[in-house]
Amino acid sequence: MRALVVECSEPERDRLVADLWERGTAGIVERELAGGRVELQAFFRDPFDAAAFPASRWEEVEDVNWARITMESWPPILVGERFFVVPDWRDDLTPEGRLRLETHPGLALGTGYHPTTQMCLEMMERWLGVGGRFLDLGTGAGILSQAAALLGAGRIVACDTDPQATESAAENFARASVPALLFTGSLDAVARGAADFLAANISAPAIVELTSEIARVLAPGGAAALSGFEPHATAAVREALARGPFSLLEEQERDGWAAIAVRRE
Repeated sequence: MRALVVECSEPERDRLVADLWERGTAGIVERELAGGRVELQAFFRDPFDAAAFPASRWEEVEDVNWARITMESWPPILVGERFFVVPDWRDDLTPEGRLRLETHPGLALGTGYHPTTQMCLEMMERWLGVGGRFLDLGTGAGILSQAAALLGAGRIVACDTDPQATESAAENFARASVPALLFTGSLDAVARGAADFLAANISAPAIVELTSEIARVLAPGGAAALSGFEPHATAAVREALARGPFSLLEEQERDGWAAIAVRRE
């Protein structure tokens, strides 16, 4: 058994994990490094040319069941007041009063274990009304759309500019029976006032660039949960939102990440 050891930044982590699973890894173990870096140890039966993975190296490791070890490293967690996030291979009982949000960690972007996803889920609990029209911008694996369905959203629309992401989201929606309208693209394909709630777990530059489009697609009185950026970028996001018809609902910071919720006036 060989292990490909890859060092990356936290924002790069989800993409690299998805790529490693795509290459057929038997399992992945993560280790936090200093300075916001992460070390991924991905296990393979046979080595291959790893030129596509910068800052990587091959190591010999003991031949054990790394798939089982990887599964055991993803315990169920409670998020917010209502969600029970659990990998879909586990059979843990859902705590009373919680919504079971099943994920498949490592196989696509968005697992429910990242602080930005958790902050978005908590904001959705507070500001997404039952029957509301939900728009998932940059859906990734589609976990926020799955959560919206559990919260009783009416119409769910999800989009991503990455075809790989929408392919993964489609598989997850089918697995979880989420009736979402899913497409590859961005907000320019969405009608004015089409959403009562928008979630965007993307990046600060993307949010800043799309502020006017977010205002366009949100109905008056609609809310948005915006995350995917570090606290130092919060000021730029807040400044961009201040130029639009938005009022601040809340801000959060957790484990080196930030999120903002706003309402469209």
